[in-house]
Amino acid sequence: MLKIRTVFVFLIAAVLLFSACDRTKKTPKDNPQTTVTLPAFDNDSAYAFVKAQTDFGPRVLGTEAHENCGNWLLGKLREYCDTAYNQTFTARTYDGKTWPCANFIGSFGPEKTKRIVLAAHWDSRPFADHDPLPANRETPIDGANDGASGVGVLLEVARQLHENHPNVGVDIVFFDAEDYGPRESESVPGDWWGLGAQYWAKNPHIQGYTANYGILLDMVGTPNAQFMQEQFSLRDAGDVVRKVWATAYELGHGQYFQNKPGGVITDDHYYVNKYAPFKMIDIIHYDAASGTGFDPVWHTVNDNIQHVDRNTLGVVGTTLLQVLKNE
Repeated sequence: MLKIRTVFVFLIAAVLLFSACDRTKKTPKDNPQTTVTLPAFDNDSAYAFVKAQTDFGPRVLGTEAHENCGNWLLGKLREYCDTAYNQTFTARTYDGKTWPCANFIGSFGPEKTKRIVLAAHWDSRPFADHDPLPANRETPIDGANDGASGVGVLLEVARQLHENHPNVGVDIVFFDAEDYGPRESESVPGDWWGLGAQYWAKNPHIQGYTANYGILLDMVGTPNAQFMQEQFSLRDAGDVVRKVWATAYELGHGQYFQNKPGGVITDDHYYVNKYAPFKMIDIIHYDAASGTGFDPVWHTVNDNIQHVDRNTLGVVGTTLLQVLKNE
């Protein structure tokens, strides 16, 4: 996905104290035992949804692949959801260019007042600026993990909700223009990441729209992923973080959803929290040892379907469905 995010772990004592106080009373173990029945979620179906996106080619603003994939995504939301919205807008990127863009929203139970937002970004980065080979650094990326993985999980969630509607209203939002931010070597003042999220937060698809809370997915296809508790999420919606991580633990996913503080990540949820009347958390793989904080294929030409893991998609998908069921 992304932008060149600022990623680091808070090392000062005050933040560590905050993180410790923000945890659930039950501390997850590395390999928890569980007797909870897993919600219906087809890992292979989610993987197929990821692959279908990458088969279009890099979903970079202004390309045929971007347009074709967008049409396909809107069609899937119309197929599964009660109502679907195509929110078109024009984005100006850091390089002064303007692009036609679209956020896609699929709603279940639009008449229900209690609402949960599930979100991911669907565009991919126009250049592999973190690739180890300099010759690849201007090459657009497939964004299989960085973008498509979250969308794939949410499409499978939508497919399941189509069969078994939840008791709460659910809005699935696919943000555009998330990942066309400056290269790490470029210093351009301004908020040039998450442009689709910024637009939607300021201009919701329904006038006066709000929700009880939101959950963003990003890079949720990494093999043996570590979903630590992102710091903006803890700061703005610690209760939601506790709810989601406790649910994952009860399902036996404590090895993935680790009860540890993660990085500070300027992702789409940051802009939703800044501009919308409700709060959103971020489920995102975090690897403090990688140098970037992310999967080694992040922003490289190797962010392709071969590096997406079905089991990780399933862990995230079953957790989301159980969260909705618990509501």
